[in-house]
Amino acid sequence: MQVAGKELEVQQGALCGEVLREALSKKQFKNVVVAKCGDTLLDLTATVPADCTVLEPVMGDSDEGLAVIRHSTAHLMAEAVKKLFPAAKVTIGPAIANGFYYDFDYERPFTPEDLEAIEAEMLRRVGADEEFSCEVLSSGDAISKFGGMGEDYKVELINDLGADVVSVYTNGDFSDLCRGPHVARTGMIKAFKLLSVAGAYWRGDEHRQQLQRIYGTAFADPKALKKHLNQLEEAKKRDHRKLGTQLDLFSVSPEVGAGMIIWHPKGALIRAIIEDFERKEHLKRGYQFVQGPLILKRELWERSGHYDNYRENMYFTEIDEQSYGIKPMNCLSHMLVFKSRLRSYRDMPQRYFELGVVHRHEKSGVLHGLLRVRSFTQDDAHLICRPDQLRDEIIGVAKFVGDVMNLFGFEYEAEISTRPEKAIGSDEDWERATNALTDALNEMGLEYSINEGDGAFYGPKIDIIIKDALERRWQCATIQCDFTLPDRFDLSYVGEDGERHRPVMLHRVILGSIERFIGVLLEHTGGALPAWLSPVQAKILTVTDAQNEFAQKVLHFLQEKGIRAEVDDRNEKLGYKVREAQLEKIPFMLVVGDKEVAAESVNVRARDGEDPGLKSLDDAAELISTAIDEPFKRGGMSYSFSERR
Repeated sequence: MQVAGKELEVQQGALCGEVLREALSKKQFKNVVVAKCGDTLLDLTATVPADCTVLEPVMGDSDEGLAVIRHSTAHLMAEAVKKLFPAAKVTIGPAIANGFYYDFDYERPFTPEDLEAIEAEMLRRVGADEEFSCEVLSSGDAISKFGGMGEDYKVELINDLGADVVSVYTNGDFSDLCRGPHVARTGMIKAFKLLSVAGAYWRGDEHRQQLQRIYGTAFADPKALKKHLNQLEEAKKRDHRKLGTQLDLFSVSPEVGAGMIIWHPKGALIRAIIEDFERKEHLKRGYQFVQGPLILKRELWERSGHYDNYRENMYFTEIDEQSYGIKPMNCLSHMLVFKSRLRSYRDMPQRYFELGVVHRHEKSGVLHGLLRVRSFTQDDAHLICRPDQLRDEIIGVAKFVGDVMNLFGFEYEAEISTRPEKAIGSDEDWERATNALTDALNEMGLEYSINEGDGAFYGPKIDIIIKDALERRWQCATIQCDFTLPDRFDLSYVGEDGERHRPVMLHRVILGSIERFIGVLLEHTGGALPAWLSPVQAKILTVTDAQNEFAQKVLHFLQEKGIRAEVDDRNEKLGYKVREAQLEKIPFMLVVGDKEVAAESVNVRARDGEDPGLKSLDDAAELISTAIDEPFKRGGMSYSFSERR
């Protein structure tokens, strides 16, 4: 058998851990958490399967290894909770991105003091170096075991599994229904931290029992944990909700309703700048502007498949005894634009763009500032093309995405999401659509991963995942390939042969939700938006009232140059004004005192700490304009400063 790249003779019944120990150095084996045979992860205490030909180690700092460590830490936490709070009932405790959680049914919410006590008990259990052992029970025996413990949720899970046998893992006095695998001993869990408590519903059903969810994180070593905790602290400072208040950009009011954003003047200006940029870029790339109504008859949503497959996310209303759906997306109106007259093959492709306001019914528990809302604007477009044009259109969109992400300073990666369980359309159409997406990315030389079963219900998609300054990943742009809706809406064009042919449709967004993108951008930049996007690009600060008249002259001069500027002529000390401008993340501060008035100049201070010093008004305007234009020139884009005036 090949073990960790070496050929070894493995005896029947040998344990995975012992076999790997023989193949690896002591230092290497110290970092192994589980074994892997094919796609199957195995406990180190499990016997090597008889049909296994290649056995590999899974290290703790790998993605799979971290998931095992985090899942094991969730069990460790549940053991501590049961020790300290015996009346708590356990439900489920999975590993998640960057951590883990466990849901408990307990009579009251857990407090920060409770978390400290739980964490201390976990450390004691780590010191005890308890074994994670696995036993396989019949479902009947497992129901008796957990029923006798009063763990009703585990009994429900076993009944729903409908399996003949289940596996149960035990560490110390705690036993849990679990597929595993786990680390061999609690002493292998070296770095963890409990983070917070939140409410949750059993199985995500708001009509069922409310539970207490404890979140935590775990890593293979303390250094990685420390780095992550530092990132979490930085994320708190960069929280877009905090920045939204500090910079006076937006608010959410219970009087209006959850998930509904109220944009203040500066925030609305940021939106307007982004939307203006997008309109100009779309025109340059051959898109046409369209606009559809906010509500459409229910019959249209039934024809499209949204009513059957997306109804729980939609709002409905009634007018003149006719049911209407408030649109969660813009594709239906765009198809009706295409269908409004007969199209020739020469008219193809048709590229329709709309900054469309949509509404989606998100549960209140997942709403989060700008990042998860119920009403938002999509930079939505639908490209309706001939099948032979499909690959080039996908490539065009992908290049568009790349240009825009580079402008905003985001690194990004691509993944292809394939057919979900709940889908419409034939297998043949899904295969054609998936192949078109992969062929386009392959031709561009872009690497991508496969996200099985996460496509839209009408077609597969390319999702663009951006990485922010804290290395967090956010789904942003998407390109969805759809052979199904053109068929359902009987879209056609006249080909060269004079016959009618069925087109293909691409659904795509570049930024996605404008609200969400601004939220991500605020956290990425810490509120220090690039100069071209800052609502105030320069603030003129007077030293005394004697400079007020000249400050107004500077203001008008900058405004004529297309620079967004303000004057702070309050009767305050200069240091106070500077600090206020820094808190407002103003890119440039222009100080005006008696010396500057005499020289018809300003003293320039930049947000990034540079101090260009005394500059004439022309030179100051040129300095600011260069900073505004630089991202566009860097990316080879033609959206010049003069166009933004």
